[in-house]
Amino acid sequence: MLENLRVENLALIDHEEIEFTEGLNVMTGETGAGKSIILGALNLSLGGKINRGMVRDNERDAYVEAVFTLSPAEEKRLTDQGFMVYDSQLILSRRIKGAKSVARINGETVPAARLAEAGRELIDIYGQREHQSLSDPRKHLAILDSFVKNELDPLLDQLAPVYREYSALCREAKEADMDESERKRDISYLTHVSNEIEEAGLEDGEDQETEDSYRRMSGAEKTAKGLSQIDGLLFEQADVLSLIGQSQRVLSEIADGDSSLSSLSSTLDDAYDILDGFSHDIRKAADDLTFEPEEFRQVSERLDLINDLKAKYGRTIDDIRKTKEDADRRLEQLLDHEAYMKSLEKRIADTKERLESLCIKAEEIRKKGALELSSQVKKSLNNLNFLKADFSVSLKRKGYSQTGFNDAEFLISTNPGEPVKPLSQVASGGEMSRIMLAIKTVLASSYDTGTMIFDEIDTGISGRTASAVARELDKVSKGRQVILITHLPQIAALSDRHFLIEKSASDDSTVSSIRELREDEIIDELSRMIGGDVITDAVRESARELREAKVKSV
Repeated sequence: MLENLRVENLALIDHEEIEFTEGLNVMTGETGAGKSIILGALNLSLGGKINRGMVRDNERDAYVEAVFTLSPAEEKRLTDQGFMVYDSQLILSRRIKGAKSVARINGETVPAARLAEAGRELIDIYGQREHQSLSDPRKHLAILDSFVKNELDPLLDQLAPVYREYSALCREAKEADMDESERKRDISYLTHVSNEIEEAGLEDGEDQETEDSYRRMSGAEKTAKGLSQIDGLLFEQADVLSLIGQSQRVLSEIADGDSSLSSLSSTLDDAYDILDGFSHDIRKAADDLTFEPEEFRQVSERLDLINDLKAKYGRTIDDIRKTKEDADRRLEQLLDHEAYMKSLEKRIADTKERLESLCIKAEEIRKKGALELSSQVKKSLNNLNFLKADFSVSLKRKGYSQTGFNDAEFLISTNPGEPVKPLSQVASGGEMSRIMLAIKTVLASSYDTGTMIFDEIDTGISGRTASAVARELDKVSKGRQVILITHLPQIAALSDRHFLIEKSASDDSTVSSIRELREDEIIDELSRMIGGDVITDAVRESARELREAKVKSV
């Protein structure tokens, strides 16, 4: 059940916090007051798409937070899906800042899609789109399956992998269907692949070891060339030691007559000793490099071979071996193609038999569920002022899929004596809304949906039909939470909590606010809904009578 909804800096709302309760929570207000913003905010907390234009003040973060108290059934479903639940509570939030948004569940950052997964277990939202979707027969099977999900879902868990196996075998058979020239061409190619990989004799980790050796040898070759170049420049081309020796003799001769030059002579002696030692060191370093050109050539060729195989058959040695295994397996099939095809046909037949059996079981569950759904929807339609309406679910077979081989279509007759026809051909917009409400009512009783939300369910209805819809919504709200936006006083009068959404304007801004009404204020709001701008004593008395009917029923 949705306990609390907090909204900040979103569209016309600056800051609002709404506390809901079990039973019928009604929201009313003038057109344009911002009723849809509340549901829009809730939708954001459930992982809905963000419209950046909804942020009221771009200098501040927009924030929505929905706090749910969970029933034991909801808690089990959520924990089974990996959600961490604390004290039977789940808090979903969304913060929007500039171009970014952060989604959280119980304070832990999660992808927005994870919010949506949780939301599907907590809330059933019904709006204009949902009743329009009834016109699409492709949606009908999902509705029927939802009605029988407790019995059907475990069977579909078995059916789906069998269908995938069957589909894969059929694809394999299609790919194996070839003429003799194709078979010979494939045999030749696969033989080449297998032999090439086999002859390479690859070993685990060899690719990295060979690359490391190549890099080390490449560095040694480069180092040897550099040392040789230095030796040549210093001691062969220029013969720096010989030049220093000559300079020493000249300096020694002139230093005899000038004692101040003795320090220069000493410096030159040091330079000679340093370079002489360097000459010996550089030649020793070159001699110490163990570099065999033939070994380097072999390593280079091996590395080229490994990289070539990787380019052809996989990024790793394991991938290359897997390619060989696949090639050998396919070769075995092609070399004895007739036996392979017979084996494949038998596997397809066996899998199809298992798939057919599971599909038939699913169909039996659906047939039984279709009869029960039809019966319950007819009763609900009668409560919604469809007198003597007939409703049925037509099941047909189609090709195999992960959900079986059935299609479903809802058929209805709203007038006595008329045969049932497809829903899309019979029902008007207002009728479609009531039909969807009837179906939702039935589904709610068969599945533990803690919170149901109806957005303007009253579109296109009035009079006795409005009263019938009000009674049905009141009945649905018993033992669960229903939140709805309405324009009809007949529905609003039955509220357990009534919230008024108002819009106010100042010189520089327009703000929507929401508040829970006291009992006397509920009468005022019902009067406005009945009489509009003109509220007479008769209008107020009508409002009081509507409300008293609710109070007396409690």
